[in-house]
Amino acid sequence: MSHLVIHRQTDTIEEETNFCEVYGSGFSDNSMLEKHLRTHAGRKNHSCEFCGSSFIYKSYLKRHIRTHTGEKPYSCEFCGLAFADHSTLRRHKRTHTGGKPYNCEVCGLSFSQNTNYKRHMQIHTGEKIFPCEICSSAFRTKFHLNEHICRHTGYKPFSCEVCDSSFTEKSVLKVHIRTHTGEKPYSCEVCGSLFTRKSNLKVHMRSHTGEKPYSCDMCCSSFTNKPNLQAHMLTHTGGKPCCKICGSSFTKESILRIHMRTHTGEKPFSCEVCGLFFTTKSTLKLHMRIHTGEKPYFCEVCGSSFAQKSTFQVHMRIHTGEKPYSCDFCGSAFSNHSNLRGHIQTHTGEKPHSCEVCCSSFTKKSNLERHMRTHTGDKPYSCEVCSASFATTSTLKLHMRTHTGEKPYSCEVCGSSFINKSNLQVHMRTHS
Repeated sequence: MSHLVIHRQTDTIEEETNFCEVYGSGFSDNSMLEKHLRTHAGRKNHSCEFCGSSFIYKSYLKRHIRTHTGEKPYSCEFCGLAFADHSTLRRHKRTHTGGKPYNCEVCGLSFSQNTNYKRHMQIHTGEKIFPCEICSSAFRTKFHLNEHICRHTGYKPFSCEVCDSSFTEKSVLKVHIRTHTGEKPYSCEVCGSLFTRKSNLKVHMRSHTGEKPYSCDMCCSSFTNKPNLQAHMLTHTGGKPCCKICGSSFTKESILRIHMRTHTGEKPFSCEVCGLFFTTKSTLKLHMRIHTGEKPYFCEVCGSSFAQKSTFQVHMRIHTGEKPYSCDFCGSAFSNHSNLRGHIQTHTGEKPHSCEVCCSSFTKKSNLERHMRTHTGDKPYSCEVCSASFATTSTLKLHMRTHTGEKPYSCEVCGSSFINKSNLQVHMRTHS
């Protein structure tokens, strides 16, 4: 029972003969007056034998002692959780009963705790009682002030246990952790896309609603997000963020920051499986597919799957026959740039990769590595069905078709199918 309630009860029971000279409050007996006067005098006669802290009232000391002893005498009748003081139990029970005794007279919202109610009221009053001593900013809570001060000092108290990255705000760390766990708690109700941040979901929803809240002041263009508007504004101003080291210019500051890592060697993104480091988050994401086996790009023609979009695009040229890379020497065309580069070396005679065992030379490092297995006998690629081993992935892939029955190469004349391209070429001679 609070001291105010006790005081009011004495008002109805006995005549008040003892008065406080500060507020004029009356008390029925002298001991009650003495206890009240301590609140003005600041006398703290009750000391903790564990830590030396002092308190005005013995009841306050008794409650404090429980922080040392761990005693929790108040239990919840609903779930059995125990608490050190009755007021905390009373607040906890509202999670079961749904009780929200603190009502906002402005907007009608209700709250289970007085602290949450007071914090909410600052939204209406605009009161920000915690000012920053470094700049003119002010905040509604001390917690948000402390987070803000970290931006001035550079102090990052919230560290990631996986990759040792540090952050000024706990909420930013929470979002960062999702890059390791893969958690995406925000889902789009329209198409089912998942997102790590609520703000990303909000921007995504505009692709369905057509909302474009960011407008250009110089023309009629509008955009779904602020970065796109900023990039657009450069088309009017002609300004582009430039690298001070090599002079390269970029449409966005974020792209310039990534570019700078090519000069500094910084690789802030690390793989938690094998420890390799990467300059960009997207590169790390691609790398992780080596460990997870994820292959999100699926060929509808032959059923092959790929971990990278670029590899998938090169593969599709097998079916379309597209060869966008041409040799300046002989006009030969190729489906990807690496094959063109290797072909050009047949004109120049360059073979920069040499075998230390037999002195054979190769145009590609991968060809040298494959050749070395003829000396070592290494066959690192195993069949999961029959345990046969192979020196190259291409040989293993061909072998797997003997189990799956896959025959991706078809004759356009008679429709016969074959496991590999060479068998198809031999077959085609029967028609010619």
